[in-house]
Parts: sequence; C-alpha cells; structure tokens
Amino acid sequence: MPDDDFKDYIKKTIQPMRPYVLGEDLDAQGISVWNGDDLGAGGMIAVNPKDPADRWYVGKKFFEENYIIWEGQ
Repeated sequence: MPDDDFKDYIKKTIQPMRPYVLGEDLDAQGISVWNGDDLGAGGMIAVNPKDPADRWYVGKKFFEENYIIWEGQ
C-alpha cells in the first residue's frame, strides 16, 4: 500500500493507563512490550477496557508525545 494512502486519525475513546513501576516483571503479568522500547521511569501500562487481559507498555517519549490526561473523570 502506498504511503500516500495514509490519513490522520484520532481515537474516539479514552485509554486507561497506569504508571510503570521500575523493575516490575511485565512478562509475568502478560504485558506486551515492543522490542524497541526501553523500560524506564515515565513509561505507562495501557489496558484495553473491553479486554482487561490485553495490556501493553507505552514508552515515556511516545506517551508524552501522544497522550494527555483526561480531566472528565
């Protein structure tokens, strides 16, 4: 598929997340980590609200560039 077929999208839903705890064993908890991510302070753990077993790590830089806290709670 050509690159010019890409369009910009934003999510319609909120994304539940919690802070990553340094040293936390994500593999034992079934949390997916992209092999290009460095686990560290400022990282977050995201969860699919429709499937609580579906969890993944979000690196600090990606989180800071792409997310803001939702104040509607």
